[in-house]
Amino acid sequence: MTVRPPLRQAAAGSIIAILAVLVLAADQFTKYLALENLPYEESVHVIGDFLIFYLTKNPGAAFSMGEEVTWIFTLAMAAVAVAIVWLAATRVRSRLWVVTLGLLLGGVLGNLTDRIFREPGFAVGHVIDFINTPWMMPAIYNVADIFIVTMMICVAALVLFGFRFDGTREPSKAELDAAARAASDSTANDASDASTDPTKG
Repeated sequence: MTVRPPLRQAAAGSIIAILAVLVLAADQFTKYLALENLPYEESVHVIGDFLIFYLTKNPGAAFSMGEEVTWIFTLAMAAVAVAIVWLAATRVRSRLWVVTLGLLLGGVLGNLTDRIFREPGFAVGHVIDFINTPWMMPAIYNVADIFIVTMMICVAALVLFGFRFDGTREPSKAELDAAARAASDSTANDASDASTDPTKG
């Protein structure tokens, strides 16, 4: 099987930026539509109880926790965004990591935009939430949240399975053990051949 070479740094950074902009645009556009068309804090059943629109403004984190320290969430999101940009500029060349970090950055920027530009003010703005799927979770969320949660799961999976930023993969313990057994068997066979063949050794 042909192994594709890792991306060049410029290409990796460009793809991350494009994906981030697309997610940011989708998030802000859907929030605009929600603000323009949905009643505030009233349930609109789109597909029964499977999908409900419920427009609300979240001053805190998930489940509106930490309303008094909104600025901390703003700093945390800004730090995550800066870290992803730094990785994009210096280290990431794996296609899997590029897609994951690009979509994650877009989600982070979506909610960070709310924190910075929406009322009641800079760094303490309320995040617009409007999606409710009570069968899955009790929280009200938005498009940015979807990308943040799913991409964080992808990050965990990439780390767990040993995918590096440079496009290489760290072998698993099972693969290392198999390689060690193969090397040991090869050494044993060579030793056996040498002991039975008088022309060797």
